Amino acid sequence: LRDRKKLYFLCKMLQRENQSVLADLGVLDSHTSSIYSPQTQYNKLESEYGDSERISPPISEDGRPRYPPEKTKAFLSLLYVVAVTWITAFVMVIVHDRVPDMKKYPPLPDIFLDNVPHIPWAFDMCEVTGTILFTIWLIVLLFHKHRFILMRRFFALSGTVFLLRCVTMLITSLSVPGAHLQCQPRNYLTQGSSSFSDLAKKFSQAYVIWRGAGMSIQGVRTCGDYMFSGHTVALTMLNFFITEYTPRHIYYIHTFSWMLNMFGIFFILAAHEHYSIDVFVAFYITSRLFLYYHTLSNNQALMQTDSTRTRVWFPLFSYFESSVEGIVPNEYETLSEIIINICQFIKSRYNDIKMHVTVAAKSSTSTNHVIETVSRTITENNKNK
Repeated sequence: LRDRKKLYFLCKMLQRENQSVLADLGVLDSHTSSIYSPQTQYNKLESEYGDSERISPPISEDGRPRYPPEKTKAFLSLLYVVAVTWITAFVMVIVHDRVPDMKKYPPLPDIFLDNVPHIPWAFDMCEVTGTILFTIWLIVLLFHKHRFILMRRFFALSGTVFLLRCVTMLITSLSVPGAHLQCQPRNYLTQGSSSFSDLAKKFSQAYVIWRGAGMSIQGVRTCGDYMFSGHTVALTMLNFFITEYTPRHIYYIHTFSWMLNMFGIFFILAAHEHYSIDVFVAFYITSRLFLYYHTLSNNQALMQTDSTRTRVWFPLFSYFESSVEGIVPNEYETLSEIIINICQFIKSRYNDIKMHVTVAAKSSTSTNHVIETVSRTITENNKNK
Protein backbone atom coordinates (compact mmCIF):
# COMPACT_ATOMS: atom_id res chain seq x y z
CA LEU A 1 0.00 0.00 0.00
CA ARG A 2 2.90 2.34 0.78
CA ASP A 3 4.44 1.72 -2.67
CA ARG A 4 1.12 2.36 -4.36
CA LYS A 5 0.70 5.60 -2.48
CA LYS A 6 4.23 6.72 -3.33
CA LEU A 7 3.71 5.93 -7.01
CA TYR A 8 0.42 7.82 -6.94
CA PHE A 9 2.11 10.88 -5.44
CA LEU A 10 4.95 10.79 -7.99
CA CYS A 11 2.53 10.61 -10.91
CA LYS A 12 0.52 13.53 -9.58
CA MET A 13 3.67 15.56 -8.93
CA LEU A 14 4.75 14.95 -12.53
CA GLN A 15 1.40 16.24 -13.72
CA ARG A 16 1.79 19.37 -11.60
CA GLU A 17 5.31 19.96 -12.95
CA ASN A 18 4.02 19.76 -16.50
CA GLN A 19 1.38 22.34 -15.67
CA SER A 20 4.04 24.69 -14.31
CA VAL A 21 6.03 24.27 -17.54
CA LEU A 22 2.94 25.22 -19.49
CA ALA A 23 2.65 28.30 -17.31
CA ASP A 24 6.25 29.25 -18.13
CA LEU A 25 5.48 28.91 -21.82
CA GLY A 26 2.50 31.22 -21.42
CA VAL A 27 -0.15 28.58 -21.99
CA LEU A 28 -1.38 29.01 -18.39
CA ASP A 29 -1.35 32.30 -16.52
CA SER A 30 0.82 32.70 -13.44
CA HIS A 31 -2.18 32.91 -11.11
CA THR A 32 -3.34 29.46 -12.16
CA SER A 33 0.10 27.93 -11.74
CA SER A 34 0.71 29.57 -8.36
CA ILE A 35 -1.84 27.39 -6.65
CA TYR A 36 0.49 24.40 -7.06
CA SER A 37 2.92 25.16 -4.24
CA PRO A 38 4.66 22.11 -2.70
CA GLN A 39 2.50 22.16 0.44
CA THR A 40 -0.68 22.70 -1.56
CA GLN A 41 0.31 19.87 -3.88
CA TYR A 42 0.87 17.49 -0.99
CA ASN A 43 -2.38 18.42 0.75
CA LYS A 44 -4.36 18.04 -2.46
CA LEU A 45 -2.69 14.73 -3.25
CA GLU A 46 -3.34 13.47 0.26
CA SER A 47 -6.99 14.50 -0.03
CA GLU A 48 -7.39 12.95 -3.47
CA TYR A 49 -5.76 9.72 -2.41
CA GLY A 50 -7.84 9.63 0.74
CA ASP A 51 -11.01 9.97 -1.33
CA SER A 52 -9.95 7.19 -3.66
CA GLU A 53 -9.13 5.03 -0.67
CA ARG A 54 -12.61 5.35 0.82
CA ILE A 55 -14.15 3.18 -1.87
CA SER A 56 -11.99 0.35 -3.18
CA PRO A 57 -14.01 -2.08 -5.28
CA PRO A 58 -12.46 -5.53 -5.60
CA ILE A 59 -10.64 -6.48 -8.80
CA SER A 60 -10.28 -10.06 -10.02
CA GLU A 61 -6.98 -11.63 -11.04
CA ASP A 62 -7.63 -11.05 -14.76
CA GLY A 63 -8.15 -7.32 -14.16
CA ARG A 64 -11.92 -7.39 -14.58
CA PRO A 65 -14.10 -5.88 -11.85
CA ARG A 66 -15.73 -8.34 -9.47
CA TYR A 67 -19.23 -8.04 -8.13
CA PRO A 68 -19.36 -9.89 -4.80
CA PRO A 69 -22.92 -10.87 -3.81
CA GLU A 70 -22.49 -9.65 -0.20
CA LYS A 71 -25.50 -11.54 1.10
CA THR A 72 -25.24 -9.84 4.48
CA LYS A 73 -25.95 -6.46 2.87
CA ALA A 74 -28.90 -7.95 0.99
CA PHE A 75 -30.28 -9.32 4.26
CA LEU A 76 -29.83 -5.95 6.00
CA SER A 77 -31.61 -4.18 3.14
CA LEU A 78 -34.46 -6.69 3.52
CA LEU A 79 -34.71 -5.88 7.23
CA TYR A 80 -34.70 -2.19 6.32
CA VAL A 81 -37.62 -2.46 3.89
CA VAL A 82 -39.59 -4.70 6.30
CA ALA A 83 -39.16 -2.11 9.07
CA VAL A 84 -40.20 0.70 6.72
CA THR A 85 -43.32 -1.17 5.58
CA TRP A 86 -44.29 -1.66 9.22
CA ILE A 87 -43.84 2.07 9.86
CA THR A 88 -45.84 2.85 6.73
CA ALA A 89 -48.69 0.58 7.82
CA PHE A 90 -48.85 2.23 11.24
CA VAL A 91 -48.78 5.71 9.69
CA MET A 92 -51.62 4.68 7.37
CA VAL A 93 -53.68 3.79 10.45
CA ILE A 94 -52.97 7.20 11.95
CA VAL A 95 -53.81 9.19 8.81
CA HIS A 96 -57.01 7.17 8.35
CA ASP A 97 -58.19 8.46 11.71
CA ARG A 98 -57.29 12.04 10.68
CA VAL A 99 -59.17 11.97 7.36
CA PRO A 100 -61.27 15.15 6.90
CA ASP A 101 -65.05 14.94 7.20
CA MET A 102 -66.48 14.25 3.73
CA LYS A 103 -69.55 16.43 4.41
CA LYS A 104 -67.49 19.42 5.43
CA TYR A 105 -64.59 18.95 2.99
CA PRO A 106 -65.71 17.79 -0.50
CA PRO A 107 -63.23 16.45 -3.09
CA LEU A 108 -60.74 19.00 -4.37
CA PRO A 109 -60.90 20.20 -8.00
CA ASP A 110 -58.84 17.90 -10.22
CA ILE A 111 -58.47 18.07 -14.00
CA PHE A 112 -58.42 14.31 -14.50
CA LEU A 113 -60.99 13.27 -11.90
CA ASP A 114 -63.42 15.97 -12.99
CA ASN A 115 -63.39 14.75 -16.60
CA VAL A 116 -63.10 10.97 -16.26
CA PRO A 117 -66.03 8.98 -14.84
CA HIS A 118 -65.48 6.62 -11.95
CA ILE A 119 -64.71 3.01 -12.97
CA PRO A 120 -65.43 0.69 -10.00
CA TRP A 121 -63.17 -2.20 -11.08
CA ALA A 122 -60.21 -0.03 -12.11
CA PHE A 123 -58.34 -0.14 -8.80
CA ASP A 124 -58.37 -3.94 -8.77
CA MET A 125 -56.97 -3.91 -12.31
CA CYS A 126 -54.19 -1.59 -11.12
CA GLU A 127 -53.16 -4.16 -8.53
CA VAL A 128 -53.34 -6.93 -11.14
CA THR A 129 -50.87 -5.00 -13.33
CA GLY A 130 -48.63 -4.57 -10.29
CA THR A 131 -48.78 -8.31 -9.62
CA ILE A 132 -47.74 -9.03 -13.22
CA LEU A 133 -44.79 -6.62 -12.94
CA PHE A 134 -43.76 -8.19 -9.65
CA THR A 135 -43.85 -11.67 -11.22
CA ILE A 136 -41.61 -10.50 -14.08
CA TRP A 137 -39.21 -8.97 -11.55
CA LEU A 138 -39.03 -12.24 -9.59
CA ILE A 139 -38.14 -14.09 -12.81
CA VAL A 140 -35.39 -11.55 -13.53
CA LEU A 141 -34.02 -12.01 -10.01
CA LEU A 142 -34.11 -15.79 -10.34
CA PHE A 143 -31.92 -15.92 -13.44
CA HIS A 144 -29.73 -12.83 -12.95
CA LYS A 145 -26.17 -13.66 -11.96
CA HIS A 146 -25.90 -10.65 -9.61
CA ARG A 147 -29.30 -11.13 -8.01
CA PHE A 148 -28.15 -10.14 -4.51
CA ILE A 149 -26.94 -6.74 -5.72
CA LEU A 150 -30.28 -6.21 -7.45
CA MET A 151 -32.18 -7.25 -4.35
CA ARG A 152 -30.39 -4.88 -2.01
CA ARG A 153 -30.80 -1.99 -4.46
CA PHE A 154 -34.50 -2.73 -4.83
CA PHE A 155 -35.03 -3.00 -1.07
CA ALA A 156 -32.95 0.10 -0.30
CA LEU A 157 -34.70 2.30 -2.87
CA SER A 158 -38.19 1.03 -2.06
CA GLY A 159 -37.66 1.48 1.66
CA THR A 160 -36.35 5.02 1.20
CA VAL A 161 -39.24 6.13 -1.02
CA PHE A 162 -41.88 4.66 1.30
CA LEU A 163 -40.18 6.23 4.31
CA LEU A 164 -40.45 9.59 2.57
CA ARG A 165 -44.10 8.80 1.86
CA CYS A 166 -44.72 8.40 5.59
CA VAL A 167 -43.66 12.02 6.08
CA THR A 168 -45.82 13.41 3.28
CA MET A 169 -48.87 11.45 4.48
CA LEU A 170 -48.52 12.79 8.02
CA ILE A 171 -47.88 16.47 7.42
CA THR A 172 -50.97 17.19 5.28
CA SER A 173 -54.34 15.41 5.17
CA LEU A 174 -56.12 15.87 1.85
CA SER A 175 -59.87 15.49 1.52
CA VAL A 176 -61.27 12.25 0.12
CA PRO A 177 -60.94 12.32 -3.72
CA GLY A 178 -64.14 10.40 -4.53
CA ALA A 179 -67.69 10.50 -3.21
CA HIS A 180 -67.92 6.72 -3.61
CA LEU A 181 -65.36 6.22 -0.83
CA GLN A 182 -66.73 5.65 2.66
CA CYS A 183 -64.07 7.12 4.92
CA GLN A 184 -64.66 7.70 8.60
CA PRO A 185 -62.22 7.72 11.52
CA ARG A 186 -62.15 4.48 13.48
CA ASN A 187 -63.22 4.68 17.11
CA TYR A 188 -60.67 2.63 19.04
CA LEU A 189 -61.44 4.00 22.50
CA THR A 190 -64.44 2.49 24.24
CA GLN A 191 -65.78 3.05 27.71
CA GLY A 192 -63.29 1.80 30.26
CA SER A 193 -60.53 1.16 27.71
CA SER A 194 -57.01 2.50 28.21
CA SER A 195 -54.55 4.16 25.87
CA PHE A 196 -52.56 0.91 25.84
CA SER A 197 -55.53 -1.02 24.43
CA ASP A 198 -56.01 1.79 21.90
CA LEU A 199 -52.40 1.41 20.78
CA ALA A 200 -52.75 -2.37 20.62
CA LYS A 201 -55.78 -2.04 18.33
CA LYS A 202 -53.87 0.34 16.08
CA PHE A 203 -50.98 -2.10 15.84
CA SER A 204 -53.47 -4.86 15.07
CA GLN A 205 -54.95 -2.80 12.24
CA ALA A 206 -51.43 -1.97 11.03
CA TYR A 207 -50.65 -5.68 10.89
CA VAL A 208 -53.72 -6.26 8.71
CA ILE A 209 -52.48 -3.57 6.31
CA TRP A 210 -48.91 -4.92 6.37
CA ARG A 211 -50.01 -8.52 5.83
CA GLY A 212 -52.15 -7.53 2.85
CA ALA A 213 -49.41 -5.25 1.42
CA GLY A 214 -51.97 -2.42 1.40
CA MET A 215 -53.82 -4.02 -1.54
CA SER A 216 -57.58 -3.86 -1.93
CA ILE A 217 -57.66 -7.33 -3.52
CA GLN A 218 -56.32 -8.55 -0.17
CA GLY A 219 -59.21 -6.89 1.65
CA VAL A 220 -57.31 -3.77 2.78
CA ARG A 221 -59.23 -0.48 2.61
CA THR A 222 -57.63 2.72 3.85
CA CYS A 223 -58.25 6.45 3.55
CA GLY A 224 -56.13 9.54 4.01
CA ASP A 225 -52.91 8.08 2.56
CA TYR A 226 -53.06 10.19 -0.59
CA MET A 227 -49.86 12.21 -0.89
CA PHE A 228 -48.21 10.40 -2.54
CA SER A 229 -49.54 7.23 -4.20
CA GLY A 230 -47.93 4.04 -2.89
CA HIS A 231 -49.36 2.01 -5.78
CA THR A 232 -47.66 4.35 -8.27
CA VAL A 233 -44.39 3.97 -6.38
CA ALA A 234 -44.58 0.18 -6.57
CA LEU A 235 -45.50 0.16 -10.28
CA THR A 236 -42.79 2.65 -11.22
CA MET A 237 -40.07 1.03 -9.13
CA LEU A 238 -40.78 -2.41 -10.62
CA ASN A 239 -40.86 -0.99 -14.14
CA PHE A 240 -37.53 0.81 -13.79
CA PHE A 241 -35.78 -2.19 -12.27
CA ILE A 242 -37.10 -4.53 -14.98
CA THR A 243 -35.98 -2.23 -17.80
CA GLU A 244 -32.60 -1.55 -16.17
CA TYR A 245 -31.63 -5.16 -15.50
CA THR A 246 -32.81 -6.88 -18.67
CA PRO A 247 -30.86 -6.85 -21.97
CA ARG A 248 -31.54 -3.97 -24.35
CA HIS A 249 -32.41 -6.28 -27.23
CA ILE A 250 -35.43 -7.63 -25.31
CA TYR A 251 -37.27 -4.44 -26.17
CA TYR A 252 -40.68 -6.11 -26.08
CA ILE A 253 -40.25 -6.77 -22.34
CA HIS A 254 -39.40 -3.10 -21.81
CA THR A 255 -42.37 -1.96 -23.88
CA PHE A 256 -44.69 -4.33 -22.03
CA SER A 257 -43.34 -3.13 -18.66
CA TRP A 258 -43.89 0.53 -19.54
CA MET A 259 -47.39 -0.23 -20.80
CA LEU A 260 -48.25 -1.94 -17.51
CA ASN A 261 -46.84 1.02 -15.59
CA MET A 262 -48.86 3.58 -17.55
CA PHE A 263 -52.05 1.51 -17.53
CA GLY A 264 -51.66 0.97 -13.79
CA ILE A 265 -51.43 4.72 -13.24
CA PHE A 266 -54.48 5.26 -15.43
CA PHE A 267 -56.45 2.67 -13.45
CA ILE A 268 -55.54 4.44 -10.18
CA LEU A 269 -56.96 7.71 -11.47
CA ALA A 270 -59.95 6.06 -13.16
CA ALA A 271 -60.86 4.47 -9.82
CA HIS A 272 -60.77 7.96 -8.22
CA GLU A 273 -58.60 6.57 -5.42
CA HIS A 274 -55.96 9.33 -5.69
CA TYR A 275 -55.67 12.87 -6.94
CA SER A 276 -53.61 13.47 -10.08
CA ILE A 277 -50.97 15.30 -8.04
CA ASP A 278 -50.53 12.20 -5.84
CA VAL A 279 -49.70 10.08 -8.87
CA PHE A 280 -47.48 12.69 -10.52
CA VAL A 281 -45.40 13.30 -7.40
CA ALA A 282 -45.05 9.56 -6.78
CA PHE A 283 -43.82 8.90 -10.33
CA TYR A 284 -41.42 11.85 -10.24
CA ILE A 285 -39.86 11.05 -6.86
CA THR A 286 -39.50 7.33 -7.61
CA SER A 287 -37.98 7.81 -11.06
CA ARG A 288 -35.60 10.61 -9.97
CA LEU A 289 -34.38 8.70 -6.93
CA PHE A 290 -33.84 5.57 -9.03
CA LEU A 291 -31.86 7.48 -11.67
CA TYR A 292 -29.82 9.44 -9.13
CA TYR A 293 -28.94 6.29 -7.18
CA HIS A 294 -27.81 4.45 -10.31
CA THR A 295 -25.93 7.46 -11.67
CA LEU A 296 -23.81 7.52 -8.52
CA SER A 297 -23.38 3.75 -8.32
CA ASN A 298 -22.43 3.46 -12.02
CA ASN A 299 -19.81 6.23 -11.82
CA GLN A 300 -17.16 5.73 -9.18
CA ALA A 301 -15.67 9.14 -9.97
CA LEU A 302 -18.85 10.87 -8.80
CA MET A 303 -18.87 8.84 -5.59
CA GLN A 304 -15.22 9.58 -4.85
CA THR A 305 -15.32 13.28 -5.76
CA ASP A 306 -18.26 13.96 -3.45
CA SER A 307 -17.92 11.01 -1.10
CA THR A 308 -18.25 13.00 2.14
CA ARG A 309 -21.56 14.56 1.21
CA THR A 310 -22.76 11.25 -0.22
CA ARG A 311 -22.00 9.53 3.09
CA VAL A 312 -23.87 12.21 5.03
CA TRP A 313 -27.02 12.35 2.90
CA PHE A 314 -27.08 8.74 1.66
CA PRO A 315 -25.53 6.55 4.36
CA LEU A 316 -27.24 3.43 3.03
CA PHE A 317 -25.91 4.08 -0.46
CA SER A 318 -22.33 4.52 0.76
CA TYR A 319 -22.54 1.23 2.65
CA PHE A 320 -24.38 -0.87 0.07
CA GLU A 321 -22.39 0.29 -2.97
CA SER A 322 -18.90 0.42 -1.44
CA SER A 323 -17.81 -2.78 -3.22
CA VAL A 324 -19.43 -2.25 -6.61
CA GLU A 325 -17.42 -0.79 -9.48
CA GLY A 326 -19.20 0.53 -12.53
CA ILE A 327 -22.35 -0.73 -14.16
CA VAL A 328 -23.57 -4.14 -13.02
CA PRO A 329 -23.60 -6.30 -16.18
CA ASN A 330 -26.77 -8.10 -17.15
CA GLU A 331 -25.38 -11.62 -16.94
CA TYR A 332 -27.74 -14.54 -16.53
CA GLU A 333 -27.53 -18.13 -15.38
CA THR A 334 -29.27 -21.11 -16.90
CA LEU A 335 -31.63 -23.25 -14.88
CA SER A 336 -29.04 -26.03 -14.68
CA GLU A 337 -26.43 -23.59 -13.34
CA ILE A 338 -28.88 -22.38 -10.71
CA ILE A 339 -29.57 -25.96 -9.61
CA ILE A 340 -25.83 -26.71 -9.47
CA ASN A 341 -25.20 -23.59 -7.37
CA ILE A 342 -28.00 -24.54 -4.98
CA CYS A 343 -26.60 -28.08 -4.65
CA GLN A 344 -23.11 -26.73 -4.01
CA PHE A 345 -24.46 -24.34 -1.39
CA ILE A 346 -26.35 -27.14 0.38
CA LYS A 347 -23.28 -29.38 0.20
CA SER A 348 -21.00 -26.70 1.64
CA ARG A 349 -23.48 -26.01 4.46
CA TYR A 350 -23.72 -29.74 5.16
CA ASN A 351 -19.93 -30.08 5.28
CA ASP A 352 -19.68 -27.10 7.63
CA ILE A 353 -22.29 -28.57 9.97
CA LYS A 354 -20.61 -31.97 9.80
CA MET A 355 -17.24 -30.44 10.62
CA HIS A 356 -18.68 -28.54 13.60
CA VAL A 357 -20.37 -31.70 14.87
CA THR A 358 -17.11 -33.64 14.52
CA VAL A 359 -15.14 -30.97 16.37
CA ALA A 360 -17.78 -30.85 19.10
CA ALA A 361 -17.72 -34.66 19.41
CA LYS A 362 -13.92 -34.71 19.67
CA SER A 363 -14.04 -31.95 22.25
CA SER A 364 -16.66 -33.87 24.23
CA THR A 365 -14.59 -37.08 24.01
CA SER A 366 -11.44 -35.33 25.20
CA THR A 367 -13.38 -33.71 28.03
CA ASN A 368 -14.80 -37.06 29.11
CA HIS A 369 -11.31 -38.57 28.96
CA VAL A 370 -9.95 -35.81 31.21
CA ILE A 371 -12.81 -36.29 33.66
CA GLU A 372 -12.22 -40.06 33.77
CA THR A 373 -8.49 -39.53 34.31
CA VAL A 374 -9.09 -37.08 37.14
CA SER A 375 -11.65 -39.41 38.73
CA ARG A 376 -9.26 -42.37 38.49
CA THR A 377 -6.47 -40.33 40.05
CA ILE A 378 -8.67 -39.22 42.93
CA THR A 379 -9.81 -42.81 43.51
CA GLU A 380 -6.23 -44.11 43.60
CA ASN A 381 -5.19 -41.36 46.01
CA ASN A 382 -8.05 -42.27 48.33
CA LYS A 383 -7.01 -45.94 48.26
CA ASN A 384 -3.40 -45.08 49.07
CA LYS A 385 -4.55 -43.04 52.03
